[in-house]
Amino acid sequence: MILMNIYEGEPVRDVFCMDSKSFYASVECVEHGWHPLKTLLVVMSGDRENAGLVLAASPMAKKVLGISNVSRGFEIPNHPDLKIVPPRMTLYIQYHMRIQEIFRQYMAEEDIHTYSIDEQFGDLTHSWKLFGNSSAEVGQMIQKEVIENLGIYTSLGMGDNPLQAKIAMDIEAKHEKNRFAQWHYQDVPEKIWPIKLSDFCGIGRRMERRYQLMGMQTMGDLAHNDPFVLKNHFGVMGMQHYMHAWGIDRSILAEKELYPSKEKSIGNSQVLPKNYARKGEILTVVAEICEQVAQRLRKAGVLGGTLHLGIGYAFRGGGKGGFHHQLKIPPTNQGRALTRTASLLFEKYWDQSEVRNISITVSSLKSAGSLQLNLFEDPRQTIKEDQIDDVIAQIRNRYKFTSIVRAHSLSEGATAIKRAGLVGGHAGGMEGMD
Repeated sequence: MILMNIYEGEPVRDVFCMDSKSFYASVECVEHGWHPLKTLLVVMSGDRENAGLVLAASPMAKKVLGISNVSRGFEIPNHPDLKIVPPRMTLYIQYHMRIQEIFRQYMAEEDIHTYSIDEQFGDLTHSWKLFGNSSAEVGQMIQKEVIENLGIYTSLGMGDNPLQAKIAMDIEAKHEKNRFAQWHYQDVPEKIWPIKLSDFCGIGRRMERRYQLMGMQTMGDLAHNDPFVLKNHFGVMGMQHYMHAWGIDRSILAEKELYPSKEKSIGNSQVLPKNYARKGEILTVVAEICEQVAQRLRKAGVLGGTLHLGIGYAFRGGGKGGFHHQLKIPPTNQGRALTRTASLLFEKYWDQSEVRNISITVSSLKSAGSLQLNLFEDPRQTIKEDQIDDVIAQIRNRYKFTSIVRAHSLSEGATAIKRAGLVGGHAGGMEGMD
């Protein structure tokens, strides 16, 4: 009774979170007529010999071969039953849309929220009585329909709010035989409090270490800490984690449009098609990514004041997997300015190791109401470059990114033109692998 008094006034809804099991791999199994849970299959971008990247592995491949979704091609052990297929991103999007169509048969459009291509939320509060005797029964009906119509196995968690549904799915449903779990407020002490901090959605290893310094190891420890102390140490995130430790989440899916998210940063990242060892080739890709980020900044109507460069090495030399550094810059959305800064950071910190992935992110965003001039540059040149970038952006927005490219995109090692035909950075279909 005392516990339930804490939740007086909190929203009690019928929300589910559904995750498609090894989605890309499952789709490929279905398309080839293989069982998604019994087949050894990996979806790999690139070739096996040239350090291709595993995008998805079937449950059986993970279990038998120890393959993860970040394995390299050369790390995949030989097995006579293993099937390796190229990605077909357009096909995966089509399957995602078909799952959404099933959802719409049971709830209104505003009660559906896509978290990612393989994970969605749904709110059955206002509709479950039309289809079954309980929201849990209807949730399992949706699961069953996805399996019968698409052949995709899913895990489904239900709760009184989106947070409970997500955690029930991650912590319990994925390990149940029927891949279903339902949690309520009264289950918090038994279900949520024993969870290790970094196993809880939204708390990473770094945040866990900070909590551990204060003597907290589990969500129960967090729940029984002073919320004002947490807020004082960790700000809004500390208070949010405290609320989550009590299973409280006041968000309502149908009202998500009332709270527009404000982008804190804009960036692009790329896994290279092979290991890059030449400085010139690496800087070419850096320049191309900066161009893409600049295009997105202009489209969003913002300037960026901090550039972040992330470099991932192909091999961990001396235990070092790469580097990540940032630098404050005069607010800009010009590709050349971003490229200059990114190149400077790369040349300063690169240790000659082979590079496999590159990320460029720009933060400290502000409205691009007027052109920001730099005291150390010729203002006429700055204005000229801005006008050129503006024309390029208009052409690309009207046609496509490759309708006009800089000369470096024609040089050896460049990837922008080839990647423009991909979906999500990977082949949209078999034709994309030619």
